[in-house]
Amino acid sequence: MINQSEIKKIFNKKTVLITGGTGSFGSTMLNKIVNLNCKIKIFSRDELKQDLLRSKIKSKNVDFIIGDVRDKKSINYAMKGVDIVFHAAALKQVPSCEFFPDQAAATNIVGSKNVFSAAIDNEVSKVVALSTDKAVMPINSMGMTKALMEKILLSKARKPSHKTVFSIVRYGNVIYSRGSVLPLFVEQILNKKQITITEPNMTRFLISLDEAINLVFVALKSGNNGDIFIKKSPAATIYQMAKCLLEILNSKQKIKTIGVRHGEKVAETLATKNELLFSENSKNYFKIKIDSRSLNYDNYFKKGSSKKLKEDYTSENTERLTNTKLKKVLLDIPDIKKLIKKWIY
Repeated sequence: MINQSEIKKIFNKKTVLITGGTGSFGSTMLNKIVNLNCKIKIFSRDELKQDLLRSKIKSKNVDFIIGDVRDKKSINYAMKGVDIVFHAAALKQVPSCEFFPDQAAATNIVGSKNVFSAAIDNEVSKVVALSTDKAVMPINSMGMTKALMEKILLSKARKPSHKTVFSIVRYGNVIYSRGSVLPLFVEQILNKKQITITEPNMTRFLISLDEAINLVFVALKSGNNGDIFIKKSPAATIYQMAKCLLEILNSKQKIKTIGVRHGEKVAETLATKNELLFSENSKNYFKIKIDSRSLNYDNYFKKGSSKKLKEDYTSENTERLTNTKLKKVLLDIPDIKKLIKKWIY
């Protein structure tokens, strides 16, 4: 956990660029640092969201830039004078990426490469890129493109000819973020519709936005080139989430199983056993060190690890939340709190 005094020191007199800055992560990060002694650039292609966020924040320290990470010129323009980059711009809806894989590749792969190259060209000090559990042993276009985003970043991190330090944070489902399942469940409950779940026993890691932000702060403070930070997170089944939400809101609506969607996994993996061979195990997270071996292939045969392979870190073998603990997590969500208060009063 990074305390507030450390956060102030990290951002003091710095210029920060957040790509995809109007999304769930970007807007939350903005709220965390907007009152610190730093300048912030919000980079995104959604002018409506920028206008809404600008009206809400009302800060002279925040600049809003319309642009697209796919466009080298626009991201290079935004990168001028920047010290820290949080790369959150992505196409992340699994079904959409399945139907439009070329668009997923254009943003998540080519766009990310543009961001990393612009950071090097403009001598940015640190870049922290956001990744996902779907990038590990991917079976869908979203996961595949995010996995390649990670590989491109690691290739940049291996080159000692620049001053930029690149690191990655990888985490599971951010609770109640845009596109996640809980807002859908709430909408269905409010409209008195059946709750639709894909597979009752499907498990998902759960992490709050605040936990995700703090993991980024950890990477920013202590990350070396190529480090991947993975938050240790509990998990729950999709059926559990639906059932507990219905009980919290005292709703009697039925739960209907509709089948697995395009590209979905029944369980997610945050780290493979091979990655864990190169990891440092802290209380709250794993830090996976970059494989710094060169293209001298003889080394791959003459040198190896004597460590025993562990098992993959998955949503099946992590801590499983009880219904009581899951309800506590749900009751801490601001939108759920507001909803309960409205229903009661």
